[in-house]
Amino acid sequence: MKPSTVLIVDDSRVSRMLTRQHIQVRHADWVVEEAATGDEAIAKAKGLQPDLVLLDVNMPGMNGVDAAAALRVMLPNAHISLLTANVQAATRQRAEEIGVGFMEKPITAERIAQLIAPLEA
Repeated sequence: MKPSTVLIVDDSRVSRMLTRQHIQVRHADWVVEEAATGDEAIAKAKGLQPDLVLLDVNMPGMNGVDAAAALRVMLPNAHISLLTANVQAATRQRAEEIGVGFMEKPITAERIAQLIAPLEA
């Protein structure tokens, strides 16, 4: 089976590193790329064609919800999820409307395991 490709999008370098670590402990062969903004995520996704995209919501420039909506159109078969401390009902509702998942921070091994589970099936 081909290794999966994951794009982690968060303006916090520490959050990106922690998420990467949790993924690579389970799947050292997976390709894991990072972006710090929504705009950077869209640019990287065009060439990368990730199987999974994890996005923070509150970032400079294009926020994670708007980036997720654009990525949903670009990557109709990808698993896309917001991974955020922004737990407002409006954010959850918007995620549902655009067809992406929602997971609250903090980033833990268990939460990352839930997010990558569809790629392991």
